[in-house]
Amino acid sequence: MPTIVVTGGGTGIGKAIAQQLAHDGTDVVVTGRRRDVLDDTAAALGGAVRAVELDATDPSAVRTFAAQIGRVDVLVNNAGGNTDFDHPAPVGLDEVARAWRRNLDSNLISAVLMTEALLPAMTTGAAIISIGSIAADKGAGSYGAAKAGLASWNIDLARRVGDAGITANIVSPGYIGETEFFRDALDDTSVESMVEAIITKRAGTPTDIAQTVAFLASPHARQITAQTFAVNGGEHPSR
Repeated sequence: MPTIVVTGGGTGIGKAIAQQLAHDGTDVVVTGRRRDVLDDTAAALGGAVRAVELDATDPSAVRTFAAQIGRVDVLVNNAGGNTDFDHPAPVGLDEVARAWRRNLDSNLISAVLMTEALLPAMTTGAAIISIGSIAADKGAGSYGAAKAGLASWNIDLARRVGDAGITANIVSPGYIGETEFFRDALDDTSVESMVEAIITKRAGTPTDIAQTVAFLASPHARQITAQTFAVNGGEHPSR
């Protein structure tokens, strides 16, 4: 039975990814810090999804999880988010250092720890997909820097695992509605302004990201690695 691990899988993009990847004969494991949210997601998505409470920034917890999970066919490093929304603006160097470390831990170190821990369990043809952000290109303080670091790390990771037939890619969302990301901090005017900057003139959805992840995890994408895929409706074009 193929095993898929989705970190931060209790809500939003992570939940949509778990739903997209769950089907008969697949074991989807969603991890996160909030037990109640994880249990609700597992119940909503049915028997193909199981929940494991896990802090992906804690090496000891990640080590224990890796020892118990067995074979892994797909790892989706989705855990993260802008931790600045949960704390007041830093004042003084000590608070600045703590603020930067929170975002680096949440968005970069979590992915590194989960990947390093689960690599020995990954099979030939496995896929590692990490969720980046448009902020890596547009800039957003420590959060944007952490996501830029994630994309850079992914290139080195792809080189390391390529000989084993494992791919490593980044999916980089733009503005996604229907998530907890902004913690209800956006008013209607802010939302309208963000949507206006998008060529498709709509907010992205968690399903948009989930479908891209599903393709990169599929047998159809085995020659695609070390890439960053922007899913932002053209808000930040590239060529």
